[in-house]
Amino acid sequence: MKLTTTLLPLFISSLATSSSLPFFGSDQQVLDEDLKVPGQNPLEFCGKSDDYILTISNVDLEPNPPLPGKTLTIEAKGNFTEKVEEGAYLVLVVKYGLIRLINQQADLCEQMKNAVDEECPLIGEKTITKDVDLPKEIPPGHYTVFADVYTEDHDKITCLTATVKF
Repeated sequence: MKLTTTLLPLFISSLATSSSLPFFGSDQQVLDEDLKVPGQNPLEFCGKSDDYILTISNVDLEPNPPLPGKTLTIEAKGNFTEKVEEGAYLVLVVKYGLIRLINQQADLCEQMKNAVDEECPLIGEKTITKDVDLPKEIPPGHYTVFADVYTEDHDKITCLTATVKF
C-alpha cells in the first residue's frame, strides 16, 4: 500500500495539470519522441494525444533522477479542454519486472482532492506543484507504469506510461 501512495501523486499531478512515481531517472530512454511528455521526465503518452481531454504542456521532476530517502518535487502544467466531472476514473498498473504490483481503478476526483487539493469539475489551465517524500527502501529494478484516465462516459482524458530503471 505504501507503494501506491508513493506512485499515485506523480500521475495525479501530471493529470491535474495537463501521476507518484519515485522511479523516474534522467537516464531513461524514450522510444518515440512524438509520444514524449514535454519536460524533464520519462513519461510518454500511450498514443497520439490529439484527442485527449487533457493537454499536458510540461512535467518536470526535481531531482531528476529522484533519489531514495529524498523529496521529489513534481511540477506539471496543462489544460483541460473539456469539463471533467465526478465519476471520472483512473486505471493504474505498476509492474516490477514481470511482477504486477498494482492493478487498480480509482476515482479521479477523489484522488485529485487528496493528492493535489484540486476539486472537480476540472476545466481550463492548471499548474500543480507537489512534493513527495520518497522512502529509502525502494527496491532497485525495472518498473513499468501505465495510467489510463477516463470521464464517467468513458471518454479518454489522458493516458501515460513510463518504463524506468531504479
